[in-house]
Amino acid sequence: MQPDGPKIRRQREQRGYGLRRFANAARINHSYLSRIERGLRNPQPEVMARIANLLDCPITDLERDRTEPNDERDEHRLALHDDEGTRGHPPHNP
Repeated sequence: MQPDGPKIRRQREQRGYGLRRFANAARINHSYLSRIERGLRNPQPEVMARIANLLDCPITDLERDRTEPNDERDEHRLALHDDEGTRGHPPHNP
């Protein structure tokens, strides 16, 4: 399961939770929650269950649509590779 980090953040904020308060309630580190919300971490199912419980929604509501890249890792990978996969360097021609 790939969590929809931005959706988790929106729902957390809509319910009036700050990052640290929500992380404490979910029994996880606030920096770990931040990474989940930014799409940099894929939490264990029990962590997602605690997050969903706090947000009063099913876990499936927190899954991201796999058809669109929406996390920082996907954006970072796209930025590193140009059309030829050369990371901004000209191709090596021996």
